Order: sequence, then structure tokens, then C-alpha cells
Amino acid sequence: MEKAIRMGKSSATGSFQLLIGVVSSTLIMALGTLVLGWLLSRDQLGLYGVALIPSSMINFFRDWGVNSAMTKQIASLRAANREAEIHDVIVSGLVFEVISGAVLSVACFAVAGVLAAFLKMPQASVLISIMSVSIFAGAVIAAASAVFVGFERMKLNSLTIILQSVVKTGVGPLLVVFGFSVFGAIIGAALSYLAGGAIGIALVYILLFRPLRKAKVGKCCVRKMLKPMLSYGMPLTVSNTVIGVLPLLFAFLMAPIAGASLMGDYYAATYFTVILTFFTIPISTALFPTFAKVNPKEEPELLKTVFSSSVKYTSILVVPATMILMTLADPILNTFWPGKFPYAPLFLALSVVLNLYVVVGYVSLGTLMIGLGETRWLMIQSLLSFALSLPLVAYLLLFAETINPLVGVILGISGILLSNVPGMLWGLLWVWQRYKVKADFKISAKIFAASGIAAATTYLFLGVFEMSPVVGLVAGFALFLVVYLVSAPLIGAINQQDVENLRGMFSGLGVVSKILEVPFRFVEQNLKIRNGKTSPPV
Repeated sequence: MEKAIRMGKSSATGSFQLLIGVVSSTLIMALGTLVLGWLLSRDQLGLYGVALIPSSMINFFRDWGVNSAMTKQIASLRAANREAEIHDVIVSGLVFEVISGAVLSVACFAVAGVLAAFLKMPQASVLISIMSVSIFAGAVIAAASAVFVGFERMKLNSLTIILQSVVKTGVGPLLVVFGFSVFGAIIGAALSYLAGGAIGIALVYILLFRPLRKAKVGKCCVRKMLKPMLSYGMPLTVSNTVIGVLPLLFAFLMAPIAGASLMGDYYAATYFTVILTFFTIPISTALFPTFAKVNPKEEPELLKTVFSSSVKYTSILVVPATMILMTLADPILNTFWPGKFPYAPLFLALSVVLNLYVVVGYVSLGTLMIGLGETRWLMIQSLLSFALSLPLVAYLLLFAETINPLVGVILGISGILLSNVPGMLWGLLWVWQRYKVKADFKISAKIFAASGIAAATTYLFLGVFEMSPVVGLVAGFALFLVVYLVSAPLIGAINQQDVENLRGMFSGLGVVSKILEVPFRFVEQNLKIRNGKTSPPV
């Protein structure tokens, strides 16, 4: 357990450094998004969001798992003190990403008109063409990120995405103000990718690659290096493609059914689902090197502990955050865009349900399988989800003209939620049979219950007392947080050992660890009440 805590502390530090980047960049882009929501109409915002889909989908066919292979190989070589070999890994991975990114960018540009015709939005053709450049730039960004994570230099990754978000937030809204409308917003998005790619590759070269280049002996055989990387990554790319493309595919199919206005509501909602990536992306990314360092044959008990602990501590954060968004969806949307996107609160509440799967291991499962090199089985898991999702896709295609637009969007969101279930259940069963690892479902149920109690209390409070959206948002958030921090320890969702573990894991985070000390002490007081050792705090 002690080793697991040390690894957890390292993971928490990495998570926090990534969290700084994710939170900062998201907040910066959120400012730009809010401005775009004010400047653009419902139809224009919907057109903007739809124009981003094709390049985003094609991006998933670019990687072939090479980036994950780069991260794993770099982390493994560093752990084995064989850093001189990392040079060839970086060169080979970057060459592959640049070539695949360039080819797919051209392909996206070529089919822009056809895609716009399917969407019944001819004006989207030029927008899709512009965004095709993001595929190439995104390849460079992804390669740089893989190197950063492999070296566990999370700060560099954070710096890259923060600077990228500054460009997007600064350029897009400014061009809209100057009268370029949706075209200006798209230009800003495309330029942000180009800036992120340039910054990321510059940091990799100057800080990480140049020292390796000086120590390099002999020539780099890209073909020889790519063979094991593709062998590792090819199954993984099927998984990543299915997982990433399915939500985009459902959104793409929703667009001609819903029309630009409802898609505007949908994208207004999805901008707020990004809040949950404050937790899921840093945690899952930082867990990758942690799982990769565990030898399942020599340390089976450590693997069980690390996995169950990762599920528990991820759930402690993600589940209440998800339920806060569901409960406060209406005041959130109407605080920032009063009355502009009438169906956005409903879409927001439905869309974030996916994150509740974390209680059974949704976030940790894929990262575990990738870290242990079980990419072939992860591919099978994803293909299962894809095969069982096809009927939903077919339904939307066949009845696109007859479905009520609002129902069409709800069906699309439901399809996204359901498409993840079959593969997830199969994967959880497989890792149990193979490694005997699983979540502590009893604890997960208690975390879910504590969050549910807080959500129900907050919802009833907001229903009884009429207040403005801003006041309702602030009061609802405060009430939810207090109720959760009281109910979680009282019903046994968290115990004293958990508090100590979390305190130890976050002890190296400076001022953040001091801020977290406030809820830690509050929870400890309620644990004492549960154990009958003290009276309730005043």
C-alpha cells in the first residue's frame, strides 16, 4: 500500500500540473466561448460547432496509436535508464505524425463540399476547408504531448495548451467583432492549432530532444522503430477511433435533423461539459505512466490496489462534479446566456451522464489496459461498442427526415451514452478475469449516494425558493458542496485513511494542498461525528 501511495502522490502531482494546464486553457477558451455566444446567433453558433466536426472526426484516423506507443516507450526507457534510445523514438513518431497529418488534411479539404451538402448547410463548405489545417497541426501537438507525458514533464504540456487557448480566445472573437462572423471564429480556431503545434514542437526540440541528439550515435532507422510502435498502437488506434468518433458521428448525424438553431443549443451545452475534463483528462493521462510502471506478474496486489484506489479517488471528484452540472444546468446556462439557448440546460444535463460511469472504472479501465500493453483486447472492447451502436446510427440515418428535431437531438445524445456501455462492461469483466482487478462497488455506490443526496437537496432548494440565475448558481453550488462533504463521510463513502491518503498524495502541490486542507478538516470533523467522538461543528 505504501508503494501505491508513493505512486499516487507522483500521479497526483502530474495530475495537478496537467490540471493547471487544462483548467487554465479551458477558462481562457471559456471566455472566448462566452463572447462567441454573445456575438453569434443560435444559428451561427450551431454552424460554427458543426463545421468543427469533420476535422475532429478525421483526426482520430490519423494517429494509429503511435503517440501512446511513444509515451509508453519513453516512460519505459527512462525507467530502465536507457535514455539514449529515446532519440529514435521521438524522430520516428514525429515523422509518422507529420506525414499522416498532412495526408488527412488534404483529404478533409477535398471532401468539404460533399460533407456540407449532407449537413444541408452549404455555407459550411469553406469553414470545413479552413479547419482541415487543424488535422496537420493537431498531429504535431499530439506528438509533442506524447513526448511531454513520457518524460513526465506535465508543465510543458500545460504551457502548450494554455498558449494555444490564448490564441483561440484572442483571435476568434476579435475577428467576429470586426464583422467576419462565423468565418472569423473558424479562422481563430485554425490559427490556435497552428500556434499550438509550433510552440509544442519548439519546446520538445529545445528542452528534451536537443540533449538526446548530442548523445546520439549512428543513424535512425524510422521504419525499424515504427514497426513495434505500430504493432503496439494499431489495435489501440481502433479503440481510440471508435471511442472518439462515435460521439462526433452522432452529432454529425444530428445536424441535418436538428438544424442550426438546435445545434446551437447543443454546442452551448457541450461547452460546459468541458468542465469535467478538469478532472478526467489530467487523472487519466497521469495514470498512464503509473500503470505502465507496474509489473502485473510480480506485483499483482499492487495493481489491484492502484486500480481500485484510482477508481475511488477519481469518483470522489468526478461524480459530485457531474451531479453539480446536472442539478445546476439551468442557472448555469441562464447566468451566462439569459434565455438565448432554451434547450441547452436539458442537453447539458443529459450529456454529462456519461461521466457517472466513472464509479465502475470508466476512466481507469482504458488507461490500465493501455499501460499494461493490452491494446488488442482494448480494440475488441471498442469494436463491440461500435457494432452494437450501429443500429442507433442506422436509425438516425433512415428516419432523419421524419424525426422531430428536438427528439432527434435527444436520441443522438442517448446514442452517445449507450454506445459506451457494452464495451465498458466487457472490459471490466475481462480485466477481472485476467488480473483480478475491479472497483470497490460498495464504496462507489456510497459515493454515488452521497452525490445523489446533495443533488436532490440542491434541486429541491432551487425549486422551492425563486431567485435569479446568478444567485441560484452560487447558492446551489455552496449548498451542494456542504451537503456532499457532510453526507460522504457520514454514510461511509470516505474514511479517515482516505483523507490521509489524499492529503499525502496532494502534499506536494503547495498552496493547493493548503486550500484542500479546509475540506479535509471538515470531512474529518464529520468522521468524528460518525464515530461518536465529538459533537457537530458549529
